[in-house]
Amino acid sequence: MVELLSPAGNLEKLKIALAYGADAVYGGVSHFSLRIRSGKEFTYESFAEGIDYAHARGKKVYVTVNGFPFNAQLDLYREHLERMAAMGPDAFIVATPGLVRMVSEVAPDVPIHLSTQANVMNVLDAKFYYDLGVRRIIAAREISLKDLEAIKKELPDLELEVFVHGSMCFAYSGRCLISALQSGRVPNRGSCANDCRFPYVLYAENPESGTLLRLEEYPEVGTYIMNAKDLNLASHVHEILKSGAVDSLKIEGRTKSPYYVAAATHAYRMAIDDFHAGRHRPGLYQKELRTTKHRGFTDAYLIHRPFERDATQSLESSISEGTHQVHAQVDERGLAFLTKEKICEGDVLEILAPAGAPLRPASSERGEIFEQEGVWKVRLRRLETPTGKVYECIHSGNENPVLLPGVLPPFSFLRKPTASKGEL
Repeated sequence: MVELLSPAGNLEKLKIALAYGADAVYGGVSHFSLRIRSGKEFTYESFAEGIDYAHARGKKVYVTVNGFPFNAQLDLYREHLERMAAMGPDAFIVATPGLVRMVSEVAPDVPIHLSTQANVMNVLDAKFYYDLGVRRIIAAREISLKDLEAIKKELPDLELEVFVHGSMCFAYSGRCLISALQSGRVPNRGSCANDCRFPYVLYAENPESGTLLRLEEYPEVGTYIMNAKDLNLASHVHEILKSGAVDSLKIEGRTKSPYYVAAATHAYRMAIDDFHAGRHRPGLYQKELRTTKHRGFTDAYLIHRPFERDATQSLESSISEGTHQVHAQVDERGLAFLTKEKICEGDVLEILAPAGAPLRPASSERGEIFEQEGVWKVRLRRLETPTGKVYECIHSGNENPVLLPGVLPPFSFLRKPTASKGEL
């Protein structure tokens, strides 16, 4: 069965991804990963705890070491690989031939996965890396399903992984220097400032006269000329799996919220399970994915060729919006929640629970848990902490846990519909 691979930006997100149906997660420690911010959220100790947590549940953890090293860093990379290898990860994700060789020397028993940064799009390159010792290639986002089928036919033992959801880069598979030029933050070293999301003003210059004219734009067209929409292939999962060419579906987003990890993993888990059950419910997957904050969706290039697409950029704004707002996250015991957005007495919130987790009606002086038209909800009558403190309303940022009316599955989320409506 195809693997569902979700992002693990920290230990909490790792646990949430596994709870919502991921077969494996990926993450890293320190600046050797291409997500410095999420790398700082993991320590070596918490990452080792995450690996043990996943393995105890029969799940896998892949370590991202996919930065592009300078000569002065090679010894540091080797030390880092040795330290991570001692934790027993299920694979290393690297981006350069030199690091492929280094992993083979340092950790010969740990499988090597080639990062999408290597831009593999054809059989020739795939075979080169396979002969070098790579056992899985994370294909370039620009590749087509037909080309993946060709690679799989030529190299049936080589695993192929594709991104199916998350942020898209304006540049070719992340090879970009805009952020480095404008802010000194190097994208291929993990510190991209997302300069492509900024608004820009365009000018036209006549070099002979020195005239510089500002180009006026039509109202509401916008200046976000490099702002890519987010990838969303949930409606095409059945085509991808039917091809037999893909071994792993990958969700981008180590720096995104715990709720994003939960909702995206939940949607793609449904899509994969539906395929094997002979069902196809794209409307249901899209409804769930639209609850997350996004910049608009595109199905990009796996199914359609790049020159056939003219709606992959979000020109009006880089603001992320979704159909729902998360108001609370249930703790790991399922007895209380932490507030993420203002909640008041009498509020009714929808429940998003982990994959397969049972929900049962409950009622107490603090409220009730009930099902309404196929949707599980919680009505909060009394906002009370374990110490007995009572609130009329509780705001985001308040770190006091609030007791639930009954027991909910750990890592559930409580949410409300908003006025925003995301579209694919």
